[in-house]
Amino acid sequence: MAETSDLLGATSARSAKTQLLADLLRRTPPDEVEAVVGFLTGDLRQGRVGIGWRTLQSASDGRTPASAPTITVGEVDALVTELAGLSGPGSSLARNRLLADLFERTTEAESAFLFRLFAGDLRQGALAGVMTDAVAKAADVPLAAVRRAVMLGGRLDEVARTAIAAGREGLDAIGLAVGRGLQPMLASTAASTDEAVADLGTAVVEWKLDGIRVQVHRDGDDVRVFSRNLNDITDRVPQVVEVARSLPAGSFVLDGEALVVDADGRPALFQDTASGSGGSLRPHFFDLLHLDGTDLVDEPLAERRARLTDLAGSWQVPGTVTDDPATAADVLRDALAAGHEGAVVKGASSPYEAGRRGKAWRKVKPVHTLDLVVLAVEWGYGRRTGWLSNLHLGARAAGADAERPFVMVGKTFKGLSDDLLRWQTERFLDLAETFEHGPDARHGTVVVRPEQVVEVAVDGVQRSTRYPGGVALRFARVVRYRDDKAPDDADPIDAVRALLPD
Repeated sequence: MAETSDLLGATSARSAKTQLLADLLRRTPPDEVEAVVGFLTGDLRQGRVGIGWRTLQSASDGRTPASAPTITVGEVDALVTELAGLSGPGSSLARNRLLADLFERTTEAESAFLFRLFAGDLRQGALAGVMTDAVAKAADVPLAAVRRAVMLGGRLDEVARTAIAAGREGLDAIGLAVGRGLQPMLASTAASTDEAVADLGTAVVEWKLDGIRVQVHRDGDDVRVFSRNLNDITDRVPQVVEVARSLPAGSFVLDGEALVVDADGRPALFQDTASGSGGSLRPHFFDLLHLDGTDLVDEPLAERRARLTDLAGSWQVPGTVTDDPATAADVLRDALAAGHEGAVVKGASSPYEAGRRGKAWRKVKPVHTLDLVVLAVEWGYGRRTGWLSNLHLGARAAGADAERPFVMVGKTFKGLSDDLLRWQTERFLDLAETFEHGPDARHGTVVVRPEQVVEVAVDGVQRSTRYPGGVALRFARVVRYRDDKAPDDADPIDAVRALLPD
């Protein structure tokens, strides 16, 4: 498996990656297929196991790799299960001991693979899409059959085992089951509602809410709620469960968002929704996938939406069906005025393509850019080891003086190509003032002279007590460095605060 990962990283062609994975899956014992798929897609079936980079570094430093491979995928999978179950006093020590033992038993190639896996830095181009192709090839079944089984069955690793063990017949037996999460359909982006309607024609145009994605299953009195990642969050959202039980149907599967609203019905900040604080958590549904024994995923969206209106009209996301760009623009304008993120434009005839980010759904959000000053940079790890990576960003402070002319508003390591990483490493070493661990260390934070302006795109800002300016950037990513601008040309903190929702 480690050797295959190395070959994947050195291969650019999707077809070659697919062949490598298919060859490996054919040689994999049936009881290890799920683990292999999870390991090579970076999606451990045990979920997050709480292993940080420093823990990995401590566990692997000074270990002598095994001279020959002896440890099996099954043994590593069992160890990951044990790691995921650790909590409470003594768990940190136990985690370090288990990892140290693992790194002593693995070869150099195996250790490197596991380090990247646990650090979330595989970067080998074998994500779920390529793996899905490989499963179909390894099992000699139609790709469409695998995709549909993943859509309805929820997890690629489980579907892979079924495909390889039971073939097409096993895949066809996988159907939508109320109470079992299925992969959510995702949206790609569009620059404007005009562009999206021009591409899709007659479309459902809805408000885009910034909440928690919820998939709500009801079978009689039994209600289960799944997150975007198919984690069962039923116990955390009693308000959603209460709404589900009030709807006039015996069984259904709904897709939607849950968010905190204030007394006036306006949305709270995302962090308040995520923490469940600040007001009443309210669900808003935008799709209906099953109703009283009938699966609807293959029905056109316009039909699913009509049935959703009958079932849960008062809990439905606002929107309309139209082919008029002006009407679509009005929906976007109304959503923004109500304090929401933007709009989603969806093809009215589209089926529910679970687990895919296709072109049938297009999200439209205003993009804001800010010119900020780099205040410090953190050394990267994993694939970015040896490069300065994570940027600390500052805006011009109100009433700035010589002592503190800039105020920090966030960090980002997004949007950085290898060329930019090389350039900024040289640039910020030239601007370095202090090193957290000395000038020769390649970890920690480097504080730099506040001279370099960088343009970043953000989805917005939110209130924060973490940063002195009282705000934090949301989803910041580097657009370009602005060598044409001096630090005094950077945006002031008031301009950043102006992006706060009303």
